[in-house]
Amino acid sequence: MDDKIVKPEPPLGGPPQGSRPHAPVGDGCFLGEEMKPQAPSYKEALARIKNWFRANSLWVMAYGTGCGAIELRPLATARFDMERLGIAMRPTPRQSNVLIVSGYLAVKSLKRVIRSYEQMPSPKWIVALGSCTINGGMYWDSYNTINRLDLYLPVDVYINGCMPRPEALVAGFQELMRRIKKGEADGWRHYMENLDWYKENQKKIITDWDLPEYNW
Repeated sequence: MDDKIVKPEPPLGGPPQGSRPHAPVGDGCFLGEEMKPQAPSYKEALARIKNWFRANSLWVMAYGTGCGAIELRPLATARFDMERLGIAMRPTPRQSNVLIVSGYLAVKSLKRVIRSYEQMPSPKWIVALGSCTINGGMYWDSYNTINRLDLYLPVDVYINGCMPRPEALVAGFQELMRRIKKGEADGWRHYMENLDWYKENQKKIITDWDLPEYNW
């Protein structure tokens, strides 16, 4: 008996099914010599990867002082399921990279918000939730209400409304993710570079200042 292995002949009409040759790479989608996509540099590619991971792992600490904070609870329910977007609530500043300030911000609360923000590791971001946080809302002319949070802390995303629905919160988080991926959400860097200006504004409001200049 002959032990020679004989390869089967392919059927007539071309190669067997499942092994058809692919079209040449780039065939039919040539952009032209001046429009060829260029590979990013090593640092740029690494920065994009880091921003992608950061944008999809938002660990949130909420500082709710009014009714706006009640809209955060539905995000954790099965209907909205914020964890599918990479959003999770955390109990302490040291574990968080997103600070949500919701509701009106009183003068006595400003010190606590500043202390919480400065204890968060960088990079970090602030989301202003609701009309009261953005411009004081119906308390805009109160002697004890902060009308502009961005004078004292850098705000990266505003979500307006009284109160904004959970859908608006999801849209706000998605906007924050987009800005992080593009490298535009750099309020934390602006805070560090202009720390003296922020501290001067903070001390105009907080009369019993007993904090270090920066809570590393």
